[in-house]
Amino acid sequence: MEFRYLGNSGFKVSAISYGNWITHGSQVEEDAANACVKRALELGITTFDTADVYAGTKAEEVLGRALAGVPRESIEVFTKVYFPTGAGVNDRGLSRKHIMHSIDASLKRLNMDHVDLYQAHRYDVETPLEETMVAFADIVRQGKALYIGVSEWDADQITRAAALARELRIQLISNQPPYSMLWRVIEEAVVPASEREGLSQIVWSPMAQGVLTGKYLPGQPPPEGSRATDELSGKNFISRWLTDTTLTKVQELKPIAQEAGITMAQMAIAWVLQNKNVASAIVGATRPEQLDDNVKAANIVLEPAIMAEINTVLDGIVVSNPRKTESPKTRF
Repeated sequence: MEFRYLGNSGFKVSAISYGNWITHGSQVEEDAANACVKRALELGITTFDTADVYAGTKAEEVLGRALAGVPRESIEVFTKVYFPTGAGVNDRGLSRKHIMHSIDASLKRLNMDHVDLYQAHRYDVETPLEETMVAFADIVRQGKALYIGVSEWDADQITRAAALARELRIQLISNQPPYSMLWRVIEEAVVPASEREGLSQIVWSPMAQGVLTGKYLPGQPPPEGSRATDELSGKNFISRWLTDTTLTKVQELKPIAQEAGITMAQMAIAWVLQNKNVASAIVGATRPEQLDDNVKAANIVLEPAIMAEINTVLDGIVVSNPRKTESPKTRF
């Protein structure tokens, strides 16, 4: 496993992170979740990402139990705050009240005394940024979180938050956006701003919800049991890629992967890790053996010629300009 610094800090994370958005507490039974976490650890994954809202708060509980007994200093655990976790008017957003309640609730569910990274799951337009950042600073000083991150913030939001973080003398070190061969929105402005401000990307959906594995075929219905057929597995999000045009182009990537001697999944993950601002790519699993293939991508370097071939094949279908399309909002 390769390890990379997260942002402008001395904190390292595994290049492949294990995430439990649509698995723990909803899609798979707890025994299967435990087996996946165990296999992740065996393969050298030390970084685990979750959120208070996943599976209606159950995902944190499952992850906490799966990691019980693992030396705390040997793993990096991330969680997030923003989306509703209750029916109350203050059970959402990035107000001081919600943040301070949520960190305690997350730590209780995880059965831990701190998380390594606490992330703002979205930007809250209804709460002053200063209020949010001061609350985060207090959590860091209380030892409940070691570092602060954000998720799907734009370049301007990152820049303003970073300025406040410096003023408050806390470390804002990461952003967590979607990023793949098909969805390159962050490259235009978010990555340059992050590089200036000392943040890295922890990216999700490096395989475009499984589309870049090549298992979805043009002109054919999605395989039974796949994410495209499961409302709990991001069906609405993945539908954007299930056009014959996109799926035909993805099939044209198969010879490139075969020539390189790697799987389609490995090529997709290795591709995002080629971006020097990406510290880690989040993968999930419903079966332990899925991780064996994915983890190998951490040590794959795609030659410039392969990168050029990929760009040629995907020309015309890549989403790269955020002003031309909406950001995917169906994923928590």
